[in-house]
Amino acid sequence: MEAWDGATVRFRYPDPEKRLAGVRLLASVRHTDLEFAGAAWELRLEAPPVRRIEYRFELTHPDGTRETVTDPGNPSLAPGGFGDSSVVHAPDYREPDWLHRSDPKSTNGPEDTNGPDGTNSPDGTNSPDGTWRTVLVPLRGLRATCEIRIWSPDGPASPRGRLLIAHDGGDYERFAGLVRYTSVMIRAGRVPAYHLALLPPGDRDEWYSASPAYALALAGEIVPRLRTEFQSPAVVGVGASLGALAMLHAQRRHPAGFAGLFLQSGSYFQPRHDSQEAGFAQWGRIVRFTEKVLRAGRGPAVPATLTCGVAEENLANNRDMADALRDQGYPIVLTENPDAHTWAGWRDTLDPHLTSLLCRVWPD
Repeated sequence: MEAWDGATVRFRYPDPEKRLAGVRLLASVRHTDLEFAGAAWELRLEAPPVRRIEYRFELTHPDGTRETVTDPGNPSLAPGGFGDSSVVHAPDYREPDWLHRSDPKSTNGPEDTNGPDGTNSPDGTNSPDGTWRTVLVPLRGLRATCEIRIWSPDGPASPRGRLLIAHDGGDYERFAGLVRYTSVMIRAGRVPAYHLALLPPGDRDEWYSASPAYALALAGEIVPRLRTEFQSPAVVGVGASLGALAMLHAQRRHPAGFAGLFLQSGSYFQPRHDSQEAGFAQWGRIVRFTEKVLRAGRGPAVPATLTCGVAEENLANNRDMADALRDQGYPIVLTENPDAHTWAGWRDTLDPHLTSLLCRVWPD
């Protein structure tokens, strides 16, 4: 179990008979070992500059085998692409208010209702009010077909040709509440109405790692098809981690398709900041793209908002990228949010930061 008293955070894993050889904390803010203290393994940390911590315990058994588990003493869980993690909140943490606003139930799409930390409501209540459709786009250069789920608002609000496309679209829907955010903000009049296209990741490590073939497929096949489908001259691209890198890479190589960028915790790897990532298969390609952008004297500027957690390894390279893009004429906003590399952290910055960007790109 855990406890956060404001100044410190305490983690505890019970082991009254000391059957384990060790317990390690795998947290969004750091990895470190717990110490055995009587009937449990314990660790007390000075509270980091975040408002929530996702974590698991790595248990080492006497025979040397290891397993990773959530905290049996903490019922609060945060889902993610690699399964559930336990989560602890600072005393002053508050979830975004749009998560809890009422919204008419819709039966037009998949389970897309998000509760605390991105969990889905099993009974489908408070589902975002909108209409779903699927568009299939053949990607000739990648020898693949992209199945894109598209949400459009119901009611009198007209998208008027506005379109937001999101990398890792299914995860943005499930874990960051992007569909619910969109529905609530449109209904509240906080943003202009728009269509929301959720792009699947495909071969993610290959496609999202500054791949020229994927950039051409996105800007030359996916975006033109969707712009034609929805008569959308003003497309905003959204991505997180490698998805943010891929969105910027496509915009740099093929700028005509994009009117704005919302890039969260982009993986803009540089040897001086990110040597721990050097084993990634496409490390060299990412580094070459990042260096090219950082050295450029100018660029195809569009309004762009970058977000990154204060506890992330990516923070330094996001600061460098924001500075470079600003110098190249991009109207840049960089937000450092009190979280780490987590879907809930990205969710928590959607409002006001994506809200503000969309109003800048779509002022009417």
